[in-house]
Amino acid sequence: MLRFMTSTWLCLVLASEVSAQWDLQPSGTTARLRGLSVVSEKVGWACGTQGTFVRTTNGQNWVAKQVEGAGDLDFRDVHAFDSEKAVMLAIGPGEKSRIYRTVTGGDSWIVAYKETDPKAFLDAIAFWDDQHGIALGDPVDWRFLILSTSDGGITWTKMPSEGMPTALKNEGAFAASGTCLVTSGDSTVWFGTGGAETARIFRSNNRGKTWTSHATPLMAGKPTMGVFSLAILDTSRSVAVGGAYDQPSLIGGVSAWTTDGWKSATVVDKAQPAGFRSAVVVVPNSNPTILIAVGPSGSDISHDEGRSWKPHGNIGFHAVGFASPRVGWAVGDEGRIARCSISP
Repeated sequence: MLRFMTSTWLCLVLASEVSAQWDLQPSGTTARLRGLSVVSEKVGWACGTQGTFVRTTNGQNWVAKQVEGAGDLDFRDVHAFDSEKAVMLAIGPGEKSRIYRTVTGGDSWIVAYKETDPKAFLDAIAFWDDQHGIALGDPVDWRFLILSTSDGGITWTKMPSEGMPTALKNEGAFAASGTCLVTSGDSTVWFGTGGAETARIFRSNNRGKTWTSHATPLMAGKPTMGVFSLAILDTSRSVAVGGAYDQPSLIGGVSAWTTDGWKSATVVDKAQPAGFRSAVVVVPNSNPTILIAVGPSGSDISHDEGRSWKPHGNIGFHAVGFASPRVGWAVGDEGRIARCSISP
C-alpha cells in the first residue's frame, strides 16, 4: 500500500574492521527495481516496474526481461529457489495484486494467484523452505490479509482472519523492498507496519495461523512513516528500519533493535542511520555479525547487531541481499544494480 555514476566507489567503514566495496553492474533495464532475491554467489533475481525482472547466473551478467502480458504491473518482491524456479509478487488494488511462478528461468510464467477483492493490496512474500511460503496484504475489513502455500507457490490459500489482531486506523504494510515480511526457523514469521499513529511488528509462530503484535519506537503518525524492513538474527534478536519515505533525509526513529522479540525495543541514536531506510539484511556467515541497510539517500553498516550504524555509501537503493560476506547486491531506480563485497 503505502506507497534509487560512477562505475565503482570505495567506502571504508570502521577501517580497522572491514572495507566494503560496491561495483555497479549493467542490468539491461531502466525499470525501478524493488524486489531482490539472492540465491548464491552466482545466482540472483530482481524485479520491478513495467513487468520487469532481471536475473544473473554467473554473478556478473544480468539479463532483463518482461513477463508476457504484465507490462502494466509493478513487481515488488521475488523469491527465487534456484536459477530456474522463482515466485514474484505484483502489487496494486484488486486484480493487479498477483503472484507469478516460473520453473524455466523466466522464459515462461504462470499466474499462480490473482486477487479478486477490490479492497485487497498485496505487499510481500517469503518462504521457510522450497515448499512452504506466505504472502502479506494490507488489511481487508480491519485484518491483514495472509496467503499461504505448501507446494512451492503453485497454489495459494487465504488464511482465516480470526487469529489476526485488529488493524489500527490507516495501518498497512509498505511494499517497498519485499522485506517488511520475513520468515525464520521452520514456522516463525514477522511483518512490520506503518501509516498509523504507532508502527507495529506482528509475529506468528505457527506459519500465520495466529499472531501477536507489538508497538515499536520507530517514526510513525503519518501515512508515509513506519517499519519498512526487518532483519532477524534469532527468535529474540532482530532489527527494524524505516522512517518517512517522502522525507528521505528525516532522521530520528529510523532504526530500532530488540532482544526479546519486540516486547520491548530500543531506538537507535537519532542521527543513525542518516535518513529513511527501506531495507535491512543480515550478511550471512559474517563474524562478528554484519548488517547492511539501504535507502534512497545511501546505505549504512552495523557491526553490533543494529545498535549503531556507520555510513556505507551515498548511492540510493531500494533493496539489498547477500549470499555471503563476499557477494551481495543492491537494486534501485533506473535499473541500478550494484554488487558488494565485504572484506577484513
